[in-house]
Amino acid sequence: MTPRQGVLAAVVLVTVAGAAAAQEQLVPYRVVDGGIPAPLSDRPGDPARGLRLMNDRQKGGCLNCHAVPGAKSPGDLGPDLAGVASRHSHAELRLRLVDPRRIDPAARMPAFYQIDGLMRVAPAFQGKPLLQPQEIEDVLAYLATLK
Repeated sequence: MTPRQGVLAAVVLVTVAGAAAAQEQLVPYRVVDGGIPAPLSDRPGDPARGLRLMNDRQKGGCLNCHAVPGAKSPGDLGPDLAGVASRHSHAELRLRLVDPRRIDPAARMPAFYQIDGLMRVAPAFQGKPLLQPQEIEDVLAYLATLK
């Protein structure tokens, strides 16, 4: 093996190990009847933090696509979130955040808690979910207020 091949092999191993480590960091979950019934964290979600995440265009970015009651959100690409908690169960909303393509394979909404099968991911975000488990629960806690 040449030195260059050795470096390439090491880079591949580090990349694979990094992806495996990131995958291990994801909390396992089960999809049951079109939803994820169990919370991803052991703490209850905080609606105020959830709203902040939804308003944060760099983190949640919900306002980029959705109209949200009480927010100055120009988003009209996705459905209006007014009344979303009346239309969907908590478990269904959790799955929509975690992996919307499980519901609609053509969904344009990003998977906020996936790291595999994503396309055109910026290098800084590769191997990392957009939201952490507690952040998913915080966003859900806010969405639950939209009845």
